Amino acid sequence: MGFEVGDLTHVIAGLNATSVLCLIAGFVLIRRGERAGHRAAMLGALALSAAFMVVYVYYKANSGFARFGGEGIIRSIYFTILSLHVLGAIAIVPLVPLTVLRAFQGRFAKHRKLARRTWPLWIAVGVSGVIVYVMAVHLYPYGGG
Repeated sequence: MGFEVGDLTHVIAGLNATSVLCLIAGFVLIRRGERAGHRAAMLGALALSAAFMVVYVYYKANSGFARFGGEGIIRSIYFTILSLHVLGAIAIVPLVPLTVLRAFQGRFAKHRKLARRTWPLWIAVGVSGVIVYVMAVHLYPYGGG
């Protein structure tokens, strides 16, 4: 039983889900005024998201696009979620580094202002990524044909 590229879908979903947990922890910690914990949680989310990107690009380069097996209304729901996920993912690519940069520069008022937009979008992208994974891989896998 060896490694197959298709197995990376599970790794990708795990990285996504864990980054969401870090994002939630970061939010809770900053609300409590625990800046060091917030920073650690957010750097964890950033590292997990970076690892996600590396694994995702490798997976896509070696597997192409997965096919969705659902039919009827669930197909429309899936592709709506997938479309929103992809658009959100594109949007956070510049937002996350800019938000992090502002924190590293000590520009906390600007960091906070941008984070109020970046954080919910980042959460939405992470959660929708896990939903897409569950729907495509576990609930409605493509059966061929």
